[in-house]
Amino acid sequence: MDIIDRALIVAREARERAYAPYSRFQVGAAIKARGHDTLYPGCNVENASYGATICAERGAVMAMVADIGAAELEFVLVVTDADPLAVPCAVCLQVLSQFSVPDTQVLIANLDSVCDRYTMADLLPHPFQF
Repeated sequence: MDIIDRALIVAREARERAYAPYSRFQVGAAIKARGHDTLYPGCNVENASYGATICAERGAVMAMVADIGAAELEFVLVVTDADPLAVPCAVCLQVLSQFSVPDTQVLIANLDSVCDRYTMADLLPHPFQF
């Protein structure tokens, strides 16, 4: 099984644990840092104060940073059962950009397989840089 297939499993399992009582929109993510073997999962966690909601992609980044510190992402995989499939929101793209290069892969999947492949530059061509 290759790393993308493993990431899909990790993201799908994380999606099952999503806490989405308001939207019922469950999202799972898996990220891999360049030079590291661990796949970091994330799922969306909604809050009654909607602004306090954490998306799956940001949750995965936080898990990575807590474990190994800041690292460059090799790829991000996002899984939903939406039709059409959902790409990361603008806030997530900005956070991901802090740990990415323009050609970092963003893989969009349904519950069965990766359906779309983008780069960070495709989805966020002009990230905010401090």
